[in-house]
Amino acid sequence: MASVGSRGDSYDNALAEAFNSLFKAELIRNRGPWTGINNVEIAVAEYIDWFNQRRLHGELGHVPPAEFEALYATSGDSLIP
Repeated sequence: MASVGSRGDSYDNALAEAFNSLFKAELIRNRGPWTGINNVEIAVAEYIDWFNQRRLHGELGHVPPAEFEALYATSGDSLIP
């Protein structure tokens, strides 16, 4: 897979690279083989919803990313333990 950032700044795209790796491992390889584009589109939408709304993230205090972001927006302080 090609890098998602520009040449020479690997730290800029580390988050995107980590997500791409998880996406491919957890969805594309584990739930295939795919029978058509419609199946892939639905699976991607479901995966993104799960990833943001329900997946517990250890680095965020075991809360989903969307919940952490909402808490951060209301607190104004760093919430990372």
